[in-house]
Amino acid sequence: MNLYLSRIRLSCSPSAQALSGLLMPSEAGPRWSAHHRLLWAAFADGPDRRRDFLWREEHDGTFLTLSERPPQPMDLFAPHEVREYAPVLAPGERLDFVLRANATRTRREGNRRVDVVMDALHGLPGGARGPERMAAASREGAAWLARQGEAAGFKVVTAAAGDYSTVALPDHRGPRKGQPQFGILDLEGRIEVTDAAAFLAQLGRGFGRAKAFGCGLMLIRRAA
Repeated sequence: MNLYLSRIRLSCSPSAQALSGLLMPSEAGPRWSAHHRLLWAAFADGPDRRRDFLWREEHDGTFLTLSERPPQPMDLFAPHEVREYAPVLAPGERLDFVLRANATRTRREGNRRVDVVMDALHGLPGGARGPERMAAASREGAAWLARQGEAAGFKVVTAAAGDYSTVALPDHRGPRKGQPQFGILDLEGRIEVTDAAAFLAQLGRGFGRAKAFGCGLMLIRRAA
């Protein structure tokens, strides 16, 4: 499977900037929802197209995508920077990574899926949740990533949370209807490849859930 890593930037043209209030809302929920639609515009070439790309926001108006097809040029965007993505890896190789993920697990009682950090904080008194939030994010995030690695050809050397937040998507009407918010966990650290083929395959599919909303894309580089 061919993959393409692309940098997509909003155009600086007056027509694109006139829409900045719609494309770059200040509130988190509307912002993630607007970006979900914006990135679809770069890849949806027909009404039956299914999502075959991952994305993350780098900073205002700039996004990285990993996709099976190059993004389509549009007047809303500056010319895309696209390159083929085919890292050559071997077992034992160590990689530094960053990953924005919606990390979940299934609770046995009720067989329902829950955010790992929200679930860890759930039993704490309200006043204790704030101080414990980032420690729980690092602890639960690292454990979740280790579980991912068991099937995805890597093991965790180090992993810590740089940020954790929850986002509500009040205007979304897809499979998450009825779920008021989901967690966004920014992890970084180092992993070791154990099965290169399995890892590269999962890298293209992404990690965790909420991939349509900017989660799941792991960025890697060889450890120094």
